[in-house]
Amino acid sequence: MNIIAVTACTAGVAHTYMAKKGLQKAAKKLGHEIKVETQGSMGIEGEVKTKDIQKSDVTIFAVDTKVEKSNRFKDCTIHEVAVADAVKNATKVIEDAINKL
Repeated sequence: MNIIAVTACTAGVAHTYMAKKGLQKAAKKLGHEIKVETQGSMGIEGEVKTKDIQKSDVTIFAVDTKVEKSNRFKDCTIHEVAVADAVKNATKVIEDAINKL
């Protein structure tokens, strides 16, 4: 499964990156590929490429704020959760996203 994720918290510092790390670890454990874009205090980091978005099966928004350039994901199946959900239980977030398909 190819997964795209965007993480962003209101402060744009710790939780954004904790969510990224949790999602990456969980995806690897579950045998999925994931690319995670962070939208924090430093702006967009690791911006996912259009080709990656197009070949993704599902997109996860682990966000507590508006996603910048969200129009890139208009044709995607999006599973949106709070950043804390991805920090606390990234495996469940990924499984729930896949179950939306």
